[in-house]
Amino acid sequence: MNGRADLAILPTPVQRLDRLAEHLETQTTLLVKRDDLTGLALGGNKARKLALLAEDAITHGADCLVTGGGPQSNHARITAAAARRIGLECHLALGGPPRDVHDGNLLLDELLGAHLHFGGADDYYGIEAAIDELATRLREQGRAPYAIPVGGASTIGVAAYALAIDELREQLDRDPDWIVVADGSGGTHAGLLAGLGEDSPTRVLGVDVGTRPDLDERVPELALAASQYLGRAAPNATVDVDHRHIGGGYGELSDACLNAMRIFARIEGLILDPVYSGKAAAAMFTALRDGRIGPDDTVVFWATGGSPALFAHRYEAVISGP
Repeated sequence: MNGRADLAILPTPVQRLDRLAEHLETQTTLLVKRDDLTGLALGGNKARKLALLAEDAITHGADCLVTGGGPQSNHARITAAAARRIGLECHLALGGPPRDVHDGNLLLDELLGAHLHFGGADDYYGIEAAIDELATRLREQGRAPYAIPVGGASTIGVAAYALAIDELREQLDRDPDWIVVADGSGGTHAGLLAGLGEDSPTRVLGVDVGTRPDLDERVPELALAASQYLGRAAPNATVDVDHRHIGGGYGELSDACLNAMRIFARIEGLILDPVYSGKAAAAMFTALRDGRIGPDDTVVFWATGGSPALFAHRYEAVISGP
């Protein structure tokens, strides 16, 4: 379970956010887990998952990795890079119609030589179906595809974040009171729960970014499956998902998200993305203001990466404003 494919640079650092706490006028101890620094193809949380998933693909004799997501999918970018690192092809089932302009993550998919398949579907389960259909077509052509669900949210992918808790515990004196993380497919949230187990006092606040419609049901199911896979005790049944910060939907930049991104950048020099971590930061700010997170608490903000999306044309005019 050490990631034979050796794709992620680990451990990622934990840093204090004292200037941010001062700016927010809170006594809460704020920390950030820098999973934007995992290294593979500009980093991000998916590198942990792909380290284990790529190992499993090698074990099963795959000749290509198959996954999918939106056109600006961080997971698609990391999967394309992982495939190249282990000498396989990558096929991506991407949502919506073909794009005339390839920018942000989509540009990196092209640079990495991924085969892009635009299927039209742009909802979560439509893309999941497109991944399965693409893998079936490749299999019929005599290929040996290894299919990975959206966000790498398979049992093996989720288990990577249970192991990330082991890493965090080596870096801190005690479990934090809160971990705040963006919730797309739910795999990272679920893995953190699986790693914490049933006795930890830590609460994980997952922030719904509008990807998956059934996070409340799927996160505990994924957490339990990962715990069983690793032979660990069942996780705490309490699942906290914040659905209040989706804004206009997946990939839509809300005012609260943009404000949080600017505060992190201008106070701590830390770049958040407009799809995931920006919304998670906005939710953390809300929880600090309304007292859900208390002044005596310690919070780990789990930075999941995704900065290439900042360079998608759709965000340029808004982000570059005052």
